[in-house]
Amino acid sequence: MTLLDDLLVNEYIMFVIKIIGTIIILSIAYFFLKFIIRKITGKQKRYSNFILKQITKPILLLIFFIGLYTAAEPLSIFNEYEFEIDGLFFVITVLIIALLSSRIITVIMIVFLKITSGLQRPPQLINKAIGIIIFVIAIAIILRYFEFDITPLIAGVGLGALAIGLALQSTLSNFFAGMHLISDRPINVGDYIELDKDTSGLVEDIGWRSTRIRTLADNLLIVPNAKLADSNITNLSLPKQEMSLWITCGVAYEADLKKVEKVTLEVAKEIQKTVNGAIKDFEPQFRYREFGDSNINFIIVLRIEEPMKRFTVKNEFIKALKDRFDKEKIEISWPIRKIYNIK
Repeated sequence: MTLLDDLLVNEYIMFVIKIIGTIIILSIAYFFLKFIIRKITGKQKRYSNFILKQITKPILLLIFFIGLYTAAEPLSIFNEYEFEIDGLFFVITVLIIALLSSRIITVIMIVFLKITSGLQRPPQLINKAIGIIIFVIAIAIILRYFEFDITPLIAGVGLGALAIGLALQSTLSNFFAGMHLISDRPINVGDYIELDKDTSGLVEDIGWRSTRIRTLADNLLIVPNAKLADSNITNLSLPKQEMSLWITCGVAYEADLKKVEKVTLEVAKEIQKTVNGAIKDFEPQFRYREFGDSNINFIIVLRIEEPMKRFTVKNEFIKALKDRFDKEKIEISWPIRKIYNIK
């Protein structure tokens, strides 16, 4: 027992024992977190992995530093530096807690937006703004701990912010335009939007300065938030993903219009029932539109599940209609002009 008592009295042996105990606690905490998170998320493995990735490292890091501080604090060689070590531990602990808080809020926001809006992830502008606010509070707490008077600092920051605001009017304009887009929600991350006839795509992210739109060519279109907020936007994903697909066509003046309508509706109904992305129980609509230069033009209205499906459905409909018109001897005329020679 004397040897064991001597070992327990030895501060370095105790330091090693506490470090080993910390490592054991880290292992237990990891498996406990994994079990709890997967219990909560159920079969949603993608969400459980995401939550584990977000919050596990800060929690384990916090446990490690608490264990390290507990093990090192009694060592006699650190007696002269007790204040500095306590201060360093406090700073690291506050910053880790700030990081953990930021990530927990991010996870909560993702779940909230998924439930309320169906969004897979929130705009990065929200995450960054929350992170900045939390870390500013953390720095204020740290300065307060070291008994710094933060009143002059706040005043200086206010004056500095005014000067920066005047110098960065364009950047701030884009920032607040981004906040407007997020709060007013004319668009959301994941929506399919059109800015004009030749500009459309999926909203990838709403950043602090610009919005990223992935076009059909798989390129990123970067649009400043201020410009986007002032633009006329067609959001094809709102109020719901389903949308009508209008396809125009025309037939020769010599065609039997009743037969044209009958054949076109038959093709449209077949497309609605068989093509992936079309609403199966929707009844297509047919309307003659106008007397054109060379054809009598009409519109056929189909219904699709989401905006991105319109290209597939339209492609299949045009092929099927052309094939059926050829079989039924229904002509789609070329543009023609009649020239009269008057002598």
